[in-house]
Parts: sequence; structure tokens; C-alpha cells
Amino acid sequence: MSEQNLSNVYRNYIDCLNRRDWSALGQFVDDDVIHNGRQIGLSGYREMLERDVRDIPDLRFIIELLVVEPPVVASRLAFDCSPTHRFLGLDIGGKRISFTENVFYAFRDRKIARVWSVIDKAAIEAQL
Repeated sequence: MSEQNLSNVYRNYIDCLNRRDWSALGQFVDDDVIHNGRQIGLSGYREMLERDVRDIPDLRFIIELLVVEPPVVASRLAFDCSPTHRFLGLDIGGKRISFTENVFYAFRDRKIARVWSVIDKAAIEAQL
């Protein structure tokens, strides 16, 4: 897959997340996806995202930086949101916070097969 095609697939995936179109998630995520070393599969991945949106109703994924070198995508995602309770073990209690996530994706057959994700927890702690 070319860089442009993979970039488009990734941008469409982010759009799918922001629309909360969970039924379309399988178009972008492999049935056997591995997240941070754990095989959670498509259903586990969907549950993780649904939980995130339930805990952070105003969650939006904003691409701040995108680097594509097929079959890998590296992205820095920016968030400005209000978790309703606890997030990453921190008591947020509805306060508006801003943070970033650095995430790498390995694609196989146009779908996300592996994800490595690190959220900047220190940036959140500095705001509390």
C-alpha cells in the first residue's frame, strides 16, 4: 500500500472513531489486533473505545502529527476533553484537560494489526 493510501485509510479510521461508528470499526481494525502487547481482538478493541467514550463523552481524536512509512503509521493525537470521573488512575472529576498520545500502528491487509500507545500522563497530572 502506498503512503498516500495508508494515510487516507488512517484518516478514515480516525473519522470512524470521531463519529462513534463502532459497526464500521472492522473495516480498519484486524480481528486479531494486539494493543500494547496484549491480543485483545476486534471486540476487545471496540470495548476499550466504547469505555473511553463512556468515560469521556466529549472525546475527539485530533491528528497533530502523522508519519506514514508503509506498513507503519506513527501519529501524535491531541485531546482536549473532560473525563467524567477517573482517567489513568487520576481523579479528573469532569475537569477539562489537554494531553497527547503517541501511537504507532502496524497495518496488515489495510487493517490495524498492532498498536503501541503511550499517553502523556505527566501533562495531565500537571493540570490537576
